Amino acid sequence: MRQFLSSTVFLAIISCVLWSTAFVGIKIGLTYTTPIQFAGIRFFLSGLMLVPLCGSITRFFSEGKQHIGTILKVSFLQTFILYTFFYLGISLIPGALTAIIIGSQPLFAAIVAHLFMDNDKMSVRKFLTISFGISGIVLIAIKKGFQGSGSYYEIGGMLLLILANIASGLGNIVVSKRKGTISPLILNAWQMSLGGLSLFLVSLFIEPFNGFNFPAAYYGALSWLSFLSAAAFSIWFMLLQKPGVKVSDLNIWKFIIPVFGALLSWIILPDESPDFYSLSGMTIIGISVILYTKQNRRASKSAR
Repeated sequence: MRQFLSSTVFLAIISCVLWSTAFVGIKIGLTYTTPIQFAGIRFFLSGLMLVPLCGSITRFFSEGKQHIGTILKVSFLQTFILYTFFYLGISLIPGALTAIIIGSQPLFAAIVAHLFMDNDKMSVRKFLTISFGISGIVLIAIKKGFQGSGSYYEIGGMLLLILANIASGLGNIVVSKRKGTISPLILNAWQMSLGGLSLFLVSLFIEPFNGFNFPAAYYGALSWLSFLSAAAFSIWFMLLQKPGVKVSDLNIWKFIIPVFGALLSWIILPDESPDFYSLSGMTIIGISVILYTKQNRRASKSAR
């Protein structure tokens, strides 16, 4: 049992389940404030939450100073660029397209890994399995409707979300290449606090500052989002630095985020309920993850 609880599969699922709860929290928070400002405060608090877990303040600052280059790269890609483009992109395109492009993150991670990692090359079978998973996301997104106009704004929004996916993949690669050199907790604490602070400062120039006089619902959503980001990203960074874990293999588990997101919507939101397309999409995603996992096991056995 202990071995299962510390396994890559279990911990990856925990991270993805945590991320799937973010949609509800973001929806609540954005009813009171602006997106970049909200994201900045969220990630800055996430980073601060991790500082007490980093051993000691001395170690936190010394290791941070020693690996400042890595921290700045990850912070820029994984927090600042990813969430700036994410929030700007979703404001320009319909919900269905947003779900599909963000849900296709495993494909972009696999492509980026193929280009920048010698031990993580894309095969035809891997590409087809990931594409099959994306078709499941398309089915889940269909209910949202495709009311897109094809305008320049919409095209720009799609490009921003694609760039967000690429930034996420590149950030994962930077973390993976630093296996054993820096503590995942310290790296995550630094990158989120710096990235969050940068987002907040940028928001002051492009969004109105609304102060901090908000109801309890805002602070409840902010607290949960800060916690889940601190926990999920720390687990994810730990897994990326784990020996034998590949960026593309780990990111395949992100396919389950829309599945759990839909399940939570059906439970929490009164106007959401299961339908044929959503259930079919979930089934396809489940099959694609199983096929991908079996494919990796066969490859590992043949390599021995």
